[in-house]
Amino acid sequence: MPRIVMYGAADCDDTARTRAYLNAQAIAFEYINIDEHADAEQFVIFINNGFRSTPTLVIGEGKRRIILTEPSDDELDRELG
Repeated sequence: MPRIVMYGAADCDDTARTRAYLNAQAIAFEYINIDEHADAEQFVIFINNGFRSTPTLVIGEGKRRIILTEPSDDELDRELG
């Protein structure tokens, strides 16, 4: 399984849903709350063309990474299945 980093926010329903989905599927991931890490917040804004969209997931590393923004459960299934 590739490394997964989720950038989220505590008050975001999509973040809570995605975290619950990954936990229910027993998929390991690193969670970074962008409300607590300014550099992570800037990364999310940069990668999402100026929008503070959460959750933003980075799957993989280096040139082979995939970015998913506010993914549905179906999108997660396709990328992680």
